[in-house]
Amino acid sequence: MCRTPAWSSGIRQEKTMVWAAKGKSPFYPGQPVPVEFFVGRTEQIAHIMQRGAGQVAAGKPVAMFVQGEYGIGKSSIAGFVQRLAEREYGLHAVYAPLGSANFLDDVGASILESMLRSGAFDRSRSERIRNWLAKYVGQQELFGLTIHTEALRRDAPTVAKPSGVLAFLGEALRRLGETGVRGLFLVLDEINGISAAPKFAHFIKENVDANAMAREPLPLLLMLCGVEERRRDMIKSHQPIDRIFDVVEVERMTVPEMEGFFRKAFDSVQIAVEPEAMKLLTEYSAGFPKIMHIVGDAAFWLDQDGVITEQEAWRAVPNAADEVGRKYVDQQVYSVLRSRDYRSILGTIARTGLDMGFRRADVARGLTDTEKRKFDNFLQKMKRLNVIRSGDLPGEYVFNVRMVRLYIWLDSLRKNHAAR
Repeated sequence: MCRTPAWSSGIRQEKTMVWAAKGKSPFYPGQPVPVEFFVGRTEQIAHIMQRGAGQVAAGKPVAMFVQGEYGIGKSSIAGFVQRLAEREYGLHAVYAPLGSANFLDDVGASILESMLRSGAFDRSRSERIRNWLAKYVGQQELFGLTIHTEALRRDAPTVAKPSGVLAFLGEALRRLGETGVRGLFLVLDEINGISAAPKFAHFIKENVDANAMAREPLPLLLMLCGVEERRRDMIKSHQPIDRIFDVVEVERMTVPEMEGFFRKAFDSVQIAVEPEAMKLLTEYSAGFPKIMHIVGDAAFWLDQDGVITEQEAWRAVPNAADEVGRKYVDQQVYSVLRSRDYRSILGTIARTGLDMGFRRADVARGLTDTEKRKFDNFLQKMKRLNVIRSGDLPGEYVFNVRMVRLYIWLDSLRKNHAAR
């Protein structure tokens, strides 16, 4: 059971304006974890390196799907193993985010651009890639690499075909051969917008099959990252895709893993963490790296003397909860729960306190007749949004993320306070 926060008597702590200079924060809310701060995930990393990168370096193509909840660290794992595979097995890493992709041409464009930006850690590789793809480079590079978007979009449809993408990747490998590259490691991340498109599932399956049946298969580690629902979207579109992936499940981090992460991050900026403060940071992070970075960053900016105390941790928690609320709850929960009755039901749940679980019968007693009729639909929608899950007992539900639970509770307190 969660303890009552020291700040629960007030809606929000007053913030003292302090202008003392702070160094670089070791936390990266909303971004993949830098390699130097990566901890844990030993089992998943070993699996990917042995059964993925190692096999590709030996000449065998492999397809993997890194699967886990929102904020669990899938992108960070992908980035980490790409760096590791470059160093240990000589694979050339290409990271292609598909967040804005809705059509296959968008996928082709992302792969093209990502290849152009690859090789950042080996100058000889990056130069070979840029010389090869020079027609896609813009005229100015004052603030980094600029892209000739028109040329890239014109050629994207050619890449967005099984034969086209394999030919493109094969040519990349040929041009990189003299630099010691033994294979390619292509990550397709942020697939939410494209995963349900039937053509995308067929594109992936045909690409994997064509490569496997080739006389000389391209040594390619193809990795997709997403929540389980996105993989199921692809299976619904094209059932045979179910058997092509080696699925790597990413679970929440353990308490020792979280403690290791916080110590490593705070030690890097010469900040100590009191034991009670560490308990709070890990308790409210709930094993989600994305939440860990938000909580840690809030604590970093509150600290003024090089020691994170229990009191500072308590102050960091509601700050972090508001950050989680703005980035996750407001956009992905409240925006969907447009019904006034749904929002009222959520408020009733919020007022039950900070326990992660709640019983359907207990909440129903505080609902109006109209709300009771909509309660089951509300629960199912919250489950689809990955906010809650069924508990171990009949009629029991549990919040998946403690910070989401905390934010909903804080939001309810603020609304009640404003209504007085």
